[in-house]
Amino acid sequence: MRQVLTAALFLASIPAFAQEQKPLPVMSQPQRKPDPFLRQFSETRRFMSGRPVGVKIAPDEKSVLFLRTSPTSNVQMLYAFDVESGQAKELLTPEAILKGAEETLTPEEKARRERMRVSARGFTGYQISEDGTRLLVPLSGRLYVVERASGKVTELKTGAGTLDPRFSPDGKQVAYVREHDVYRIDIAGNKEQRVTQGGTEAKTHGLAEFVAQEEMSRFSGYWWSPDAKSIAYTESDTSEVEKLTVVDVMHPERGGEDYAYPRPGKANAKVRLGVTPVTGGKTTWVNWDAAKYPYLATVMWPKGGPLTILVQNRTQTEEQLLAVDPATGKTRELLTEKDDAWVNLDQDFPLWLEDGSGFLWYTERNGGPEVELRKADGSLDKSLVKPDAGFRMLSRFIQKDRTLFFNGGPNPTESYLWRVKDGGAPEKVSSGATGPAIEGGSVSKNGGLVVLNASGPKSMNKTLVLRADGTRVGELPEIGEEPPFVPNLEVRQVGPKKFWASIVRPRNFKKGQKLPVIVEVYGGPTTTVVHQSMAAHLMAQWMADQGFLVVKFDGRGTPLRGSKWEREVKYDFAGVTIEDQAAAIQELAKDVPEVDLNRVGIEGWSFGGYMSALAVLKRPDVFKAAVAGAPVVDWLDYDTHYTERYLGVPQEHPEAYETSSLLTYAKQDKPIGKLLLIHGTADDNVYFFHTLKLSDALFRAGKPHELLPLSGLTHMVPDPVVTERQWERVMDHFKRNL
Repeated sequence: MRQVLTAALFLASIPAFAQEQKPLPVMSQPQRKPDPFLRQFSETRRFMSGRPVGVKIAPDEKSVLFLRTSPTSNVQMLYAFDVESGQAKELLTPEAILKGAEETLTPEEKARRERMRVSARGFTGYQISEDGTRLLVPLSGRLYVVERASGKVTELKTGAGTLDPRFSPDGKQVAYVREHDVYRIDIAGNKEQRVTQGGTEAKTHGLAEFVAQEEMSRFSGYWWSPDAKSIAYTESDTSEVEKLTVVDVMHPERGGEDYAYPRPGKANAKVRLGVTPVTGGKTTWVNWDAAKYPYLATVMWPKGGPLTILVQNRTQTEEQLLAVDPATGKTRELLTEKDDAWVNLDQDFPLWLEDGSGFLWYTERNGGPEVELRKADGSLDKSLVKPDAGFRMLSRFIQKDRTLFFNGGPNPTESYLWRVKDGGAPEKVSSGATGPAIEGGSVSKNGGLVVLNASGPKSMNKTLVLRADGTRVGELPEIGEEPPFVPNLEVRQVGPKKFWASIVRPRNFKKGQKLPVIVEVYGGPTTTVVHQSMAAHLMAQWMADQGFLVVKFDGRGTPLRGSKWEREVKYDFAGVTIEDQAAAIQELAKDVPEVDLNRVGIEGWSFGGYMSALAVLKRPDVFKAAVAGAPVVDWLDYDTHYTERYLGVPQEHPEAYETSSLLTYAKQDKPIGKLLLIHGTADDNVYFFHTLKLSDALFRAGKPHELLPLSGLTHMVPDPVVTERQWERVMDHFKRNL
């Protein structure tokens, strides 16, 4: 069997007299022919280029705005769909603004996009003013305001490198962060004014800290007051947070970039919230028990309610919702939420009612996701969405008729838009699709218009515009390339635990013929992989057509099966997670005779990379080969907010970290499966040293493996060429070893 040596193993294998020897002849290999599907898959960004994203309904319900690229580009342009005519037109392009200049991004903007998993360029976001008359479009660190009636574009005279720009509630001002402070600009006068003072790289004003962006989905660090006269902002002090350095290994002469990265058991950023007039001046700091609740998880300053904050204790087993008096900084408790394992966050809540009479609240107190209506003092009014309804995401609440729209459903492999009136039974808002589907919807402010994104096991995404009664208005035009095949997909449940599973068979599948198996895995909290989706199984079909069965399983620890199911991983990432994957493939073999249990491989990225490596280290009796992409190797090296939520603080639960570390299994005196490690050298989420630590431990233990570094790549791999070569290498590994 051919092995690619790691750098350490290669150096150790060179004899001392090697320099005196004549060089051996290099054997040439024929150049690989490009695979048409793989090339198309990579160049079209998984066949998602050319399809509408960033959809927003204008307040007057007369138009729907969206972003879209060309079929083989990642540069997004802005379009508008006219509801009356059913036609769409181009509003603005990056080329029209830049006029041939190159788009540039600051390191801060690059990091922010990485946290938000944004790989597109051009217009990656935009805003509509509350009255609908203006658009705010950021590009290349600068800001542009578009008057919708005339189409006039005005560049705001800001300094370079603006971050997180937002309209004021009255649409007359724009605030943003620049040079570590909050600024604002009056659109009419087009003159910049500094709002906060004294921000530094170590003590930023108005920017969300790393764990807020990466783990809490809180991407902002400032909030306008409803009257546009004040701004609440965070001060994030990272001076005591450990700094990790990322160096471009291809360009060591450039030095490294330091990131404040809090590892479990170590110091977090110290975050406080202040309120200041938009004209600048004294800051009033908000008071809460930060010693008990150090995490500022959520901030809301709604028109109908008070400035409201949600704070968590470090282990995330308890959180408090507090109303803030902006004049004094004093807080009062609205409610406290507790969970023995952890409390999940949802940034859509609390959602205050327009008249301030109460707010909507998300809880899992009763065994599953539930939406409650709370009174203004925090006391319970009623449950609007019950735990068995499968709530996943809030779309809209229309107060006038107490109608709540949400995305989800009881089947975790499907998703639909539902409406619930005043706590009654959920009613599906259908796109008219027959059979299972993945649908996600957004609803206009007044509830008269719905935009529904619909896909299924045999169809790619379509974006439909509907009236509230379901009448179809039209479809947002998409120009994306269609895949050359429809996946041969089956979704079913297996075994006594009824694991959800997807199976993709070769298109030339012969019944009864034993085939090697590739398990595509994530397997951890927050994410499921078994979906009734064509797009989610295109790569699986390409793999299957090379002579494999490709399967996915959602075991315990994943969401959407109730609180108890998800919380089975508390204090142990290496237990039920991998045992469920092993059990699921064995149960599947009982129903699908083509499964060859002697030839099972596994591959995944991030937590899936961890699971893949764990599979061949801990259960090589089941998993004979693995490709582990960007794996977390030692959970002591990941970030605080994510890791401590599940494994606890390491000083209190060292056994949880020992049990969950891949290094524990790498050192054991037993053989392992065939392992290929892949990792971006510039990854600032799961740092490259994770993979190096595992490679070193395996090398020292005498366990051969392969290592593929992706030079200069982060936790995302948006480069089409790298994507193509990476998947070629993945399949080479499985063909050789299965």
